[in-house]
Amino acid sequence: MRGFGNWVCVVRRGLRRRVRYSSYRSPQYPSVLGPNLPDVWIPSTNTHRPQSSAIFPKGQTAAIIDGKSIAHDIKSRIAGEILRTKAVTGKCPGLAVILVGKRRDSRTFINIKLKACEEVGIATLIAELPETCTESELLNVVSGFNEDPSIHGIIVQLPLPQHLDEEKVMTVVSPEKDVDGFHPLNMGNLARRGREPLFVPCAPKGCLELLLRLGVQIIGKKSVVIGRSKIVGLPTSFLLQRHHATVTTVHAFTNNPEQITSKADIVVSDVGIPNKVRGNWLKPGAVVIDMGTNLVKDNCNIQMDG
Repeated sequence: MRGFGNWVCVVRRGLRRRVRYSSYRSPQYPSVLGPNLPDVWIPSTNTHRPQSSAIFPKGQTAAIIDGKSIAHDIKSRIAGEILRTKAVTGKCPGLAVILVGKRRDSRTFINIKLKACEEVGIATLIAELPETCTESELLNVVSGFNEDPSIHGIIVQLPLPQHLDEEKVMTVVSPEKDVDGFHPLNMGNLARRGREPLFVPCAPKGCLELLLRLGVQIIGKKSVVIGRSKIVGLPTSFLLQRHHATVTTVHAFTNNPEQITSKADIVVSDVGIPNKVRGNWLKPGAVVIDMGTNLVKDNCNIQMDG
């Protein structure tokens, strides 16, 4: 990379070529954006017997969702799609990741992304900037990737140092390369029925993918999202609403969060506090997904839980 000074450390992995690459969508499962159903209010009647709102039978033993096997299936399908694209066009999708500073958690998340890209055949490029970089310097790097035809996706690893305006930086990322889905255009289209964003934030999309692959009925179900972060909680609420769930957001100022959560068929936690949601908060048969990431101690050492 040229013109950004000696303080930019750039590492390129894989090939540097241009390709049109669409977001992965499995033909076997419904779209994470949900069905386009009209709001038609039907008068209530007493002709049907009351039914339990629990998704699974109350007598069923709690089971852990096997997210790893689902992720393996998705990555295998993406790898096959990329191989077919290379065979036809000779081109490879490219992802640029921008890291500001030396936060250990940010580095951990980036390493996970790089490993996933390597497994499926996506070329990656990393631009590392010092924590003291100016906003204009960061925006210049983003603009450079916007103009680079070999880069099809851009990730600005969050959080940024406090002196940098995250909202401004996210706005500068091209909506067509905003694979995190944080650009106002993509987030706004996610919030509006009848619109489709170019990209959906990955963690909320993964949450909905789990529910869909498990065959969980979402339409009409009471869903509680604990937390309203712009990265996870808020877009997860949007996605659940697009699937016609009845969504309640619980946040730091919510009174009686345990009482609200106890009525939910689907619970998504984004609080980032270990053991915040207790067993007595949940009703039998509820589906619970923890989206927070926490460092917790086990018997031997400290591990990441989330």
